Order: sequence, then C-alpha cells, then structure tokens
Amino acid sequence: MRFVVSKPSAGKARLGALYLGGSVAPPVETPALVVPTRRGLPSFIPKDLLEHLPYPDSLLLHLSPIHFMECPSTKIIKNIGGVHQMVGLQDHFFIASPSDSVESLPEYGGTNKLGASFETPYGRRLVNPKDYMEMISATGPDLWASLADEVPAWVTEKRSKLSIDRTLKWLDDCLSLDQEKGASTLGAVVGGASIVNRKKCATEVSMRNVSGFWLGGFGLGENIEERSALLDAVTDILPEEKIRFVSRLGLPEEVLQGIAAGIDLFDSTYIFHLTIGGFALVFPLDILGETPEAWSRNSSGNCTKINLRATIYRHNTHHYLGFFRSIRQALQQQKFELFRKRFIESRRAHLTEAMPCS
Repeated sequence: MRFVVSKPSAGKARLGALYLGGSVAPPVETPALVVPTRRGLPSFIPKDLLEHLPYPDSLLLHLSPIHFMECPSTKIIKNIGGVHQMVGLQDHFFIASPSDSVESLPEYGGTNKLGASFETPYGRRLVNPKDYMEMISATGPDLWASLADEVPAWVTEKRSKLSIDRTLKWLDDCLSLDQEKGASTLGAVVGGASIVNRKKCATEVSMRNVSGFWLGGFGLGENIEERSALLDAVTDILPEEKIRFVSRLGLPEEVLQGIAAGIDLFDSTYIFHLTIGGFALVFPLDILGETPEAWSRNSSGNCTKINLRATIYRHNTHHYLGFFRSIRQALQQQKFELFRKRFIESRRAHLTEAMPCS
C-alpha cells in the first residue's frame, strides 16, 4: 500500500491517492467511503452487482475480524488464502478494524482484563491482542487497525485515561506480534471527549511504527459542535503523509466535518441502516452547479415517499459513492467550503419543506 497526499486548497481538507499494492487498478482517490461488509461481502449488494458500482471508488471494503471468531476457523481461512480468496474479491482492498457499529459496541472489564469483550453469535467472547493478530493473519486484510478501548463521551477522566493506556498497550502488543512490523498497521487513536487526552494519544501513537491511523471513539455521545475541536486536536498532531481513517461518522454532515479536519477514509454504516429501514438517498450531488431553487425542483415533490424504481435511486451505496466523488471534485476546484456550506443549506431546505407533511 502506498498513500500520496495532495493539498490544493486552504484549510485542512485534502485530496489523496491510495495505491493498492500490486493491483493493476488505478489508485483510489480520497476522501473516500469504505463500504461496510459482513464477513467480507457488502450487505444488500450481490457479488455480481459490485462491478456496477463506480470504479475504482468501490474497491475499498471494511472488514471486522470479529466476524470470523468462531466459524470458519482461522486455520481454514488461512489455508483458503485469506478473505480475498474466500469471498472471491481478489482485486478489492480490505481495511480491517474491530469496530462494527452495526452490532453492539465492545464491552470492557476491569483493569486486569487482557482484551476486549465482543458479542458474537456464540456469546460474548474476550479478545486479547494474540487472538486478534491470529484473526488478522488468517484473514489477510490490506490494512488493519489495532485494538482500541473506545469509550463514550460521558465517562470520567480516570476512565478516559485508562482507555488510552489500554489502547497503547494493545497497539504495542499487536506490533510485537506483527510479522510485517507495522507495514500495514493503522494505530488506534482514542481519548473520549477530552482534547487533552486526544492529543496525548495521538502524540504517542505517532511515535510508533505504523502506516496510518484509525480514529476511534467518535460518534459515541459527543455533540457535533464539540467534535470539530476533538478531530482537529488529533489531526493537528498526526503526520500529514500518513492515511487517516475514522469510523461512525456516517451522516453527510459528519463526513463533511471529518473531511474539513483532514480525514481521508470513512467507514460508514449510514447506508446500511438506511437500506434496512427501507429508505433511499435522494439529495442532489451537483451542489456547486445548482441554485437553491434547483434543490427544490430536484426533490420528489412528495415528502412522504419517493419513486424507488427511478434509476437515480437504484442503490444507496452507489449514491453515497457519488457524494464522495462530488466532494473530491469540489476539492480539486478549491471550492470545498462552498460545497459544504451549500450542501448543509440544501439539507435544511429539504427538512423545512418536509415538516408540513409530517
């Protein structure tokens, strides 16, 4: 994996290119969406339809190693050749993190616990760094994030500091067991809702031999106003040449907030929850080329339902990948802040129009 950053405009938002190892595919441009999967395959998208998603934007897939805790065994997965061979997606790029916001968050015991406790189909299981690295070795993701003790925003200062100590200890343990010596590792950065703790963790992780960073613990109770300062506290410290990946910032406004802070990759289950709820994304993508009057014309005309058979509404994943492409175009034109402002205004306009129909 090779990551190259370009910074065409003022501010912290940035364009980048992720070169996918020995693949003949063109680089994936960032900021980008990492499509969520269950055991390596995207939900609601049959494997034979993956090729119809925008290429190469759709090559990035998220993988939770916790999904492979019980069956098939890590030995079987490794003998098959890892998750790429197992699901038949050799040309795709898997990024693994223990986080899975579709399921419940991991729970953590007292200070003597050696790992994180995750809910599995076979009950709650404790995962220590050795177990986790066995799953990483077996599944063979292209990038993987170390274990993290994520805590919600309302925990005490003592608990927040403990989460940092655990996360750093687990990172060091994972790196000591890593045969590639950090060449594919994303160091986990936590710290709750404390700017001081976020800075401390980011500083410590930056000193480790990692290829990039996974920002954990966001979307766990902090309000959107205080989140910008927390994101900036981290990205101000992280080296600019290394990739940055965040989980749980899935709403379009949250994505734009993360990009403004300098985040490159987003693992969003927003589209999963929309689809399972029977909703389709309909917001316009050509924000810079439209006026507020055009936003209104582009709405369905009925705020209670939309025509799900219309081509433009065919896949939520397809639409959201288009959203990220529009963001990159705005960055290339040095108009990201204008895009962000107009997009948020358009969303507010749609919500205002919908209120009388509720």
